Amino acid sequence: METITTTGNNKQFSSSYLYIVFAICFTGGVFGGVTSALMSSYLPVAVKDLLGNSAQENIDHVSAIINSMYLFGMLFGGLLLGIFGDRAGRKVSVLISIAFIGLFTLLTAFANDWWMVVACRFFSGFGVGGILVTSTILIAEEWTEKNRNIALGILSITIPVGIFSAGIITYFFEDWRKGFLIGIVPLLLSIIAQFTIRESEKWKQNRSERKTIAENKISIFNKTTLYDLIIGCVIYGTMLIGLWAIFSWLPTWVQTIVTNSDGQKERGISMMLFAIGGLSGGFISGWVSNYLGMKKTMILCFAATFIMSFILFKLNTTLSVFSYLEMAVIAIFFGISQGALNVYIPELFPTSIRSSATGFCFNIGRVFTASVVFFVGWLVNVLGGYGNALFIFSFIFLIGLITTFFAREKDLIQQ
Repeated sequence: METITTTGNNKQFSSSYLYIVFAICFTGGVFGGVTSALMSSYLPVAVKDLLGNSAQENIDHVSAIINSMYLFGMLFGGLLLGIFGDRAGRKVSVLISIAFIGLFTLLTAFANDWWMVVACRFFSGFGVGGILVTSTILIAEEWTEKNRNIALGILSITIPVGIFSAGIITYFFEDWRKGFLIGIVPLLLSIIAQFTIRESEKWKQNRSERKTIAENKISIFNKTTLYDLIIGCVIYGTMLIGLWAIFSWLPTWVQTIVTNSDGQKERGISMMLFAIGGLSGGFISGWVSNYLGMKKTMILCFAATFIMSFILFKLNTTLSVFSYLEMAVIAIFFGISQGALNVYIPELFPTSIRSSATGFCFNIGRVFTASVVFFVGWLVNVLGGYGNALFIFSFIFLIGLITTFFAREKDLIQQ
């Protein structure tokens, strides 16, 4: 039976309750990764099924809209559910995030027109963007300082685990509609969470002391923090743009170079390898950044992802073992960069504006990311194929590389 001890005004829940809260947040994040990858993996067959006998140019155009609207959904979900969590509470924002993921992933399976898929992808993305913020805040406020970093570190791998799971679903289920039925699981999870988790005690205690949203918006643009805000936005945004451009269109690129099958299993394998690489990179990011330093780690990641993009998309005309290996390597550097940035960017800002400034850095890049993901599909014919389009857009890594030279070292940041 769950026990609760009280110390002063702070309730400290038993470890069993904390593990339940963590399990719900972790599972919700995993299904965020599943819904992120599932459409990318099924995209070539799903759009053709929806459009029927349509010109390839029209298929590419609709595919681009589906991918970009999902990212716009993540943008609005991360911003609005983060604000909602400050006003209405951590618990309800987590529940809404998980429910949106489940409901609109499930509804995608029953869409009979491409615009319905676009709407479902926007709102499922809304939930994913929300869970990345709300679950982190809930765990950070409920877990003790001793175990908080460990819990948040494990929580950061939910998206790669979800991507890997989406690869498994794609591998075993050829029908894309059957794959999206998985949305029933997070939908049920949100119902279970309603009766399982409690509101954050810290949120309830500090509600009257928190600054207004308007005050936070003004403070993050203060001249003393504006430089770091710009640096943080560019570094995180350029890696995010490159990551999603490649991730969103990788299965479609794989489909174009498969020569001896229908490409279903190859697309699934590519998603699983991308997830394994990201998962591995995230796990080792702490050791890498401690050894090299934060700036050198990011310089390495930007340089490596650019070089590997050239090797993967320009030197492969057919799918081989080396192609799969290159996918895994580029994903490893993506994973290292995400782990390092999740530590580095919050530490750029003082405690009073850390949450709002970090949220701004994490989400402002999604505006440009959604646009880039759209234009990859739109310009694919002009640029001579998906390989050329993805490599050309990978030049964004060079912008991040140059910007990193102007960022402050972690040990020079005043806390």
